Amino acid sequence: MNEEAVKALIEKNPKLKREKDKLLALEPGFYCIHRSWGFGLIQSYKDAENRLIIDFEDKPGHSMDPAFCVDTMEVLPKDHILARSRTEEDEVKHMISKQQAEIIFQILDKLPEKKGSNQDIERILKILLGEAKAKKWWTATKKHVAKDSRIGMPVRKTDPYFVRDEPVNREDEVFDAYFKTNAAGRKLRLVEELIAAHDSNEGVKQHLSELIDDFSGFIAETHQLDLLERLHAAFVRDDALTILERETDVAPLPDELVAQAPVLEELANELPGPYQSKLLQLIERTHPDSWTKVILDLFKNSRGKFTTESINYLYTKAPVETIKSTLERWLVEQNLKGPVLIWIIKNRNSRKFSTIIHDLINPRLFMSILYAIDYEALQSSGTRRVPLADLLSDDQELIGDLMAEADPETARDLANSLLMNQGFEELTKKSILARVIKLFPGVQSLVDTSSDSEDGDHLFVSEASFDNRKSEYDVLVKEKIPENKKAIAVAREHGDLKENSEYKMARQDQTTLMARKSQLEQDLALAQITDFTEAPTEVVGVGSTVDIESADSGEKVTYHILGAWDSEPDKNILSYKTPLAHILLGKAPDAVVEVEVAGNSQTWKLKSISRYVDRK
Repeated sequence: MNEEAVKALIEKNPKLKREKDKLLALEPGFYCIHRSWGFGLIQSYKDAENRLIIDFEDKPGHSMDPAFCVDTMEVLPKDHILARSRTEEDEVKHMISKQQAEIIFQILDKLPEKKGSNQDIERILKILLGEAKAKKWWTATKKHVAKDSRIGMPVRKTDPYFVRDEPVNREDEVFDAYFKTNAAGRKLRLVEELIAAHDSNEGVKQHLSELIDDFSGFIAETHQLDLLERLHAAFVRDDALTILERETDVAPLPDELVAQAPVLEELANELPGPYQSKLLQLIERTHPDSWTKVILDLFKNSRGKFTTESINYLYTKAPVETIKSTLERWLVEQNLKGPVLIWIIKNRNSRKFSTIIHDLINPRLFMSILYAIDYEALQSSGTRRVPLADLLSDDQELIGDLMAEADPETARDLANSLLMNQGFEELTKKSILARVIKLFPGVQSLVDTSSDSEDGDHLFVSEASFDNRKSEYDVLVKEKIPENKKAIAVAREHGDLKENSEYKMARQDQTTLMARKSQLEQDLALAQITDFTEAPTEVVGVGSTVDIESADSGEKVTYHILGAWDSEPDKNILSYKTPLAHILLGKAPDAVVEVEVAGNSQTWKLKSISRYVDRK
């Protein structure tokens, strides 16, 4: 806005005098952020109407009162990173991919006092990068920001990021921060950061030498760390001592800490990746006669990075035949778990692991996969996805590989198990089943080919009948199926499944429930709600009322032909899918139709047609 417009506005509303600078900033061509409508560009000011015209991303050409804007909208300078993302698009894109810390510096440099919280930064990034990408990009960028000497990092989560008055060496800052904090977890992370930088900075070694005695004593004496964190800290301490070329025989020893673990697999899975290999070396050293079995058991129950770490270690050091025979035994016993199955699937074409994996790729592995998916779905709560199920769906060649040695009977068993599995969305299940049918066409007979739809046509239904089916589906999904899951899980805990009648009954109930769920999903997907107001009067259609006369007895009957789920014979309401209604569709008055009902042939003459909605 120009001086004259602002002056006129203040004369009308003297309270705006203190907002003069903000009003003057509302100039066409400047970008802005509105509290409710987000990022926009000020296009023009209509003096006669006293209205600003602003192009917001979801509200182009939006008209606003300037007096309303001063409290709800921030005008951005021309060199703000968001403005530059529109005026210097290529340069900003380059910064996003190659100069990540520079983006954060630019954001902070334009914030009040040149500092901002995590939320302040994310607010700008969501506009710059989009909601979906912003959080992931910011998480990956923090490591670059930590190395930028111009930017100060928060000591606590509630502290802001800030632009420094003078650049500071990050290693010096980490060293100072170590002695300023008493939080065990933070001390540990700071020492790790110094260790990670020691290759590229000679000064780091001096910092480590000055703090290592304090850190060693802290680990031994503090009660802030649990067993996992103490083991992690002991490994970090030993890395620092190794860099300093000092003995690592310092309490607490990693060997002693591992010996205290009630469940070793929890330590293995939760340790940060770089220290998992150290744990495996420690196990080999402390279990000279049984380390292979110990690590195999850890691999069997592994998850995350430890799955790959442990099998790589085994493959390098243990007898290959031992690994192979163990995997084959686990497959026969059907107790392989998701992470190990995922590792087998992803490495089935690996030349490195072909010796131990090749013979596992068979129909029995397919059954193990389905069992593991079903088990994980039973144990999980809510709608959390099952990674193994996603992999089975996404890997287009996997079904062919697993079924290469299958016979038709095995294929039917596997298809039936797939149909009953609770770990898939219905469309995903059908997609996987289609791949099985392509290899074994005989499996098609297992698929429910409902006669309610022809070639995928819509089902015309009333709103009331749709609501009834939707309500039945909701009760099934939210109450009956979860209750059945719990019943199966409880029954499974009772022991031998072959002799477990409660388990068998729960499984039978599951079959019935899942079949009904599948049918309802198919019906609801095809349903098209109608109020029957579009029913024709020249010929019979959905929503017609027809008067017909029996050619044999002269009996006259009035029927209302309504939606697919609306049959009420006592009220002479027929679904348009019933034999008589279906054959009447499209017929004009005086047409004669013949229909077979329960083996009896009946002939009817269509006397008249009207609309059901007109006769209600």
